[in-house]
Amino acid sequence: MATSTFERVIKPRRGWQPVDLREIWHYRELFGFLIWRDVKIRYKQTAMGSLWAILQPLIAMLIFGVLLNRVAKMPSDGSPYMLFVYTGLVPWTFFMNAVSMSSNSLIGNEQMISKVYFPRVLVPMAAIGALGLDMLVSLGFMGLLMIYYHWPVSAALFWLSAFMLGGFLASASLGLILSAVNVRYRDVKYAVPFLIQMMFFLTPVLYPLNRAPGRFKVFLSLNPMAGVVEGFRYALLRSPVSWLLMTTSLGGSVLVFIAALFFFRRMERTFADVI
Repeated sequence: MATSTFERVIKPRRGWQPVDLREIWHYRELFGFLIWRDVKIRYKQTAMGSLWAILQPLIAMLIFGVLLNRVAKMPSDGSPYMLFVYTGLVPWTFFMNAVSMSSNSLIGNEQMISKVYFPRVLVPMAAIGALGLDMLVSLGFMGLLMIYYHWPVSAALFWLSAFMLGGFLASASLGLILSAVNVRYRDVKYAVPFLIQMMFFLTPVLYPLNRAPGRFKVFLSLNPMAGVVEGFRYALLRSPVSWLLMTTSLGGSVLVFIAALFFFRRMERTFADVI
């Protein structure tokens, strides 16, 4: 009976190298295992398990809803402000957790990286992929909120998968770059919380982007998560959006993701020695 074998020859390389998609395909089972392992580790010995995926944006929604809507009278785009905020918090919470976990993923797998060869890009990508379950749980609760507020579903919902992909690419781009830099410079673990905090205020999670001043709106549009958050609101709440912004955001996410792959590949050759 014929058996299939896969032999990997490791050779020194110089310069910028493309990502070997064929190699990643051969390690697809390992990728699935890493995702499943990260899911189990994250919820191991927790009393509420995946409900934390709901509690994070839900608690933030209640706090911001009271402070900004009732105290500061923050406007929305026509939808109930609680619903408006939660819709923005779903992709933002995914992005926040994905960048935090992926940036430290290589350091957390030091023993495996220094002893066994496999495509290192699988580690941060698996850390991000494992959070897909959290987003699905959050979206399920979003459906219950829409029923509570009697908010109808429109045909724009079909665009949701595209903006979910945009959120994944934006998270993976930053996560790949930071995880590679973190191997050499451990300052990253101190910089990431500050970076995420600053990006939160530059992302239209709590306010509609169309209320921002003209010049400042252009600056906010450079943030790829701005288009993702606005896209979620368009798909779920049928909020008015700028298609130029969303197209630019999605296109920029793809380009930055490709650049991040090349950067990660360039840094990858020193991981086992430096980590």
